[in-house]
Amino acid sequence: MGKGICCPKFDPIPWNEKDFEWKDKKFIKGKVFTLFYMPMNFKAVIKGMMKKIEDAGANTPDGMGLSDHTSKWNMDLYVAVDREIPGAENTTLSGKFVSKVYEGPYKNTGKWCEDFQDFVKNKNLNIKKWYLWYTTCPKCAKKYGNNYVTIIGKID
Repeated sequence: MGKGICCPKFDPIPWNEKDFEWKDKKFIKGKVFTLFYMPMNFKAVIKGMMKKIEDAGANTPDGMGLSDHTSKWNMDLYVAVDREIPGAENTTLSGKFVSKVYEGPYKNTGKWCEDFQDFVKNKNLNIKKWYLWYTTCPKCAKKYGNNYVTIIGKID
């Protein structure tokens, strides 16, 4: 990656308004302290997770990191991996999912979530679990000129 770029460039096309299924997709899980949903130690948590991935000689498919805001005080972070990672909380996700990509400032997240609910409802589907994929860090989003956020919903 280029100078000052830490996140892979995101291609929204494969993820925009898509239905897909995962069977035991591998992730490692971390916990981020949030203050009224605002991540406080995200950088430290993601750096620690990425170091474990690097030390294991593993990769992060699509640069995927899914955020699950479980409360005002916690966000579970799931980073996709291509193998089990020693010393990490290894987990998998399985099921049917739907995704939609949004672009713009994070302050639009509430509007995006409302739109995603309408999108899923119009497909006659029910969301069982939400994940937000902040596809690049703010610095890389600025360098690329796009701040893509993908909402992924596990459906029944």
